[in-house]
Amino acid sequence: MMDRERVNSDRRGFDASGRPLVVGEVLFDNMPEGKRVLGGAPFNVAWHLQAFGLRPLVITRVGADDDGDEALAAMESWGMDTSGVQRDHAHPTGKVNVELDNGEPTFHILPDQAYDRLDGESAAALIEKEAPSILYHGSLLARGEISASALDRVRETADAPVFVDVNLRDPWWNRIDVLASVSRARWIKVNEAELRLLAGAPDLAAAEDFRKDHGLDTIVVTRGGRGADIVDRDGSVQAAAPTGLEMIDTVGAGDGFSAVFILGILKGWPTRTILDRALEFAGAMCTVPGATVGDRGFYSRFGGQGWM
Repeated sequence: MMDRERVNSDRRGFDASGRPLVVGEVLFDNMPEGKRVLGGAPFNVAWHLQAFGLRPLVITRVGADDDGDEALAAMESWGMDTSGVQRDHAHPTGKVNVELDNGEPTFHILPDQAYDRLDGESAAALIEKEAPSILYHGSLLARGEISASALDRVRETADAPVFVDVNLRDPWWNRIDVLASVSRARWIKVNEAELRLLAGAPDLAAAEDFRKDHGLDTIVVTRGGRGADIVDRDGSVQAAAPTGLEMIDTVGAGDGFSAVFILGILKGWPTRTILDRALEFAGAMCTVPGATVGDRGFYSRFGGQGWM
């Protein structure tokens, strides 16, 4: 089957014209040497989608504190819709302490943050006014009972196909909850280590077995500097990562990949094009510090290639 047909099969059964719905944590990464960077995988994905012209609806919760004010101001300055940002007067805006070893990040996620208290009913009331094309969320949101319940309410109300970005951060995950999220998804993204933990091995055969066992249309496996694979109902496509880049760090590269994957699904790109462009953008994110870019000229490099 040709790549164009494969992408069309990924799009079967949903309306790609609606806004993407992004649900999950907005937080600050405390980087080495005291630098603070606004992030969180859902926030990073939404930031990129906004730059790509898709106007995502972001459902999240931040503290009624200075960090929460700063997060809202950044979103507003980027032109993002902040109607889904809840404020919490009892819990702080999320924080993560990040350590870098040769550019590779290690994340130390703090407990009981504002995003762990997401109000599902408020989120549902807002989503009812929309017809989302796709629902994106990470697996971290299910670490707490309150946020997990809110996520269930969001899924039920949105009635949209789900893309789960698997992020297995110890000690904030367990196999049962992660597999429950996976079983509700149409697409998932994992890295090699996560595929090994969930499927027992990191290879394509394990990915295909896992895809079938959990009723997934597509599983994306990222492999760091060696590229990535897309495994779907029609087989697999592999591509190498771009070379010759002046690497700064890999923080947010996977989130950039996810954003372009969503863009490609909604735009109907061929599978090969999705993979190549997602890797290209993820590579570009490795040449800048942090997980987002506030320079619209950075994105225009890709828009000029007909991405948007």
